[in-house]
Amino acid sequence: METPESISNLASETATVAPESQAEATPQKPEGSYVKHAMRNMVRKRGTSIKHFVLTTVGLLSLLVGLAYITR
Repeated sequence: METPESISNLASETATVAPESQAEATPQKPEGSYVKHAMRNMVRKRGTSIKHFVLTTVGLLSLLVGLAYITR
Protein backbone atom coordinates (compact mmCIF):
# COMPACT_ATOMS: atom_id res chain seq x y z
CA MET A 1 0.00 0.00 0.00
CA GLU A 2 1.26 3.46 -0.86
CA THR A 3 1.86 6.04 1.82
CA PRO A 4 0.57 9.61 1.53
CA GLU A 5 4.13 10.84 0.94
CA SER A 6 4.63 8.52 -2.04
CA ILE A 7 1.25 9.51 -3.46
CA SER A 8 2.10 13.22 -3.21
CA ASN A 9 5.52 12.56 -4.79
CA LEU A 10 3.84 10.65 -7.61
CA ALA A 11 1.33 13.46 -8.12
CA SER A 12 4.08 16.09 -8.26
CA GLU A 13 6.07 13.99 -10.74
CA THR A 14 3.07 13.60 -13.04
CA ALA A 15 2.26 17.29 -12.74
CA THR A 16 5.74 18.23 -13.94
CA VAL A 17 5.78 15.68 -16.77
CA ALA A 18 2.28 16.35 -18.16
CA PRO A 19 2.82 19.88 -19.56
CA GLU A 20 5.97 18.83 -21.42
CA SER A 21 4.24 15.93 -23.16
CA GLN A 22 1.23 18.11 -24.05
CA ALA A 23 3.46 20.81 -25.54
CA GLU A 24 5.05 18.29 -27.89
CA ALA A 25 1.70 16.83 -28.96
CA THR A 26 -0.02 20.11 -29.91
CA PRO A 27 0.79 21.44 -33.37
CA GLN A 28 1.93 25.03 -33.72
CA LYS A 29 -0.84 27.29 -35.09
CA PRO A 30 -0.66 30.99 -35.72
CA GLU A 31 -2.36 32.80 -32.86
CA GLY A 32 -5.35 34.99 -33.54
CA SER A 33 -6.29 33.50 -36.90
CA TYR A 34 -9.68 32.37 -35.59
CA VAL A 35 -10.36 35.78 -34.08
CA LYS A 36 -9.36 37.56 -37.29
CA HIS A 37 -11.62 35.27 -39.29
CA ALA A 38 -14.56 35.84 -36.93
CA MET A 39 -14.10 39.61 -37.00
CA ARG A 40 -13.89 39.59 -40.79
CA ASN A 41 -17.14 37.61 -40.99
CA MET A 42 -18.89 40.00 -38.59
CA VAL A 43 -17.91 43.00 -40.72
CA ARG A 44 -18.88 41.25 -43.94
CA LYS A 45 -22.28 40.14 -42.60
CA ARG A 46 -23.18 43.32 -40.75
CA GLY A 47 -26.88 43.23 -41.68
CA THR A 48 -27.31 39.70 -40.37
CA SER A 49 -25.69 40.58 -37.05
CA ILE A 50 -27.90 43.63 -36.59
CA LYS A 51 -31.01 41.64 -37.53
CA HIS A 52 -30.19 38.90 -35.02
CA PHE A 53 -29.48 41.48 -32.31
CA VAL A 54 -32.81 43.24 -32.93
CA LEU A 55 -34.75 39.96 -32.97
CA THR A 56 -33.10 38.85 -29.72
CA THR A 57 -33.83 42.18 -28.04
CA VAL A 58 -37.47 42.21 -29.16
CA GLY A 59 -37.90 38.58 -28.10
CA LEU A 60 -36.46 39.15 -24.63
CA LEU A 61 -38.50 42.31 -24.10
CA SER A 62 -41.65 40.49 -25.24
CA LEU A 63 -40.93 37.66 -22.85
CA LEU A 64 -40.39 40.01 -19.92
CA VAL A 65 -43.51 42.07 -20.69
CA GLY A 66 -45.54 38.89 -21.15
CA LEU A 67 -44.35 37.44 -17.85
CA ALA A 68 -45.03 40.74 -16.07
CA TYR A 69 -48.55 40.81 -17.52
CA ILE A 70 -49.29 37.21 -16.58
CA THR A 71 -47.96 37.47 -13.01
CA ARG A 72 -49.53 40.82 -12.04
